[in-house]
Amino acid sequence: MNYRHHYHAGNYADVFKHVLLLQLIRAMQRKEKGFLYLDTHAGRGGYDLAVPSILPDGRTREPEHPAGIGRLWGAEDLPGPVTDYLALVRRFNDRRGETGPELKFYPGSPWIAKLLLRPQDRMVLCELRPDDAEALDFDFARETGVQVLVMDGYTGLKAQLPPPEKRALVLIDPPFEQKGEFAAIQRGVADALRRLPGAVCAVWYPLTERARTEEFHQTLLDLAVPALFAELSIAGDFSPLRMKGCGLLILNPPWQIDREIRAVLPVLAKRLRVEAGGSAVCDWLVPEK
Repeated sequence: MNYRHHYHAGNYADVFKHVLLLQLIRAMQRKEKGFLYLDTHAGRGGYDLAVPSILPDGRTREPEHPAGIGRLWGAEDLPGPVTDYLALVRRFNDRRGETGPELKFYPGSPWIAKLLLRPQDRMVLCELRPDDAEALDFDFARETGVQVLVMDGYTGLKAQLPPPEKRALVLIDPPFEQKGEFAAIQRGVADALRRLPGAVCAVWYPLTERARTEEFHQTLLDLAVPALFAELSIAGDFSPLRMKGCGLLILNPPWQIDREIRAVLPVLAKRLRVEAGGSAVCDWLVPEK
């Protein structure tokens, strides 16, 4: 499958990923000491939702944000982390000069993180595609504490870990264009934890075939570190949708983040499901000792 960020900006998977990323960054910031935020597949800094996504064959994709963040925009009675997430998206629109009530721009993970980071925190963004890397570099040219690297994200893990801060939150969010992506993730995470055993690694993955997901989980058991996974499904197992949901696997999860994630997942599942059978789960793959 191809899950390049700009094709899906603001859809349910982005909402899920970015709400949980916000929770992870907030958890890292419970300690005063700074940390490195490392994004291995950064994409672009943000996306203009009015610009259509054109597929390689010339067809135009239908926008996905109306069924994602569009279902939350302007809603009330939402959990604190979801409200915080929507406020960040509003701040991003303000930065783009769009101060009206309409949602016109959507931030990628780099801007979600940048809007949260403190002066003592630092971020490194890896992006292999030259056009996306150039746009990313331009977007953050005047920002302090940000480094953009045109390189493969798994190479970036080797180049950046361990950081001087001795603390890191790593987001691995590949486009899954290659058949061996799950194996590459396993190798990359294993190498990252050899270099920095306490690194918090968050891996986004699609839910397409349950057997494949279970196999991916199994490969990470050998790492023998605490591991938590959260998954959001917007449709049941028998839905014709190819990608029925997505997950985030968190290795070395911050203290009590499981409780915090469980508090928001039911709301996201209720708001974002498109068919009967949609669900959400958060459970330990390898419990904390």
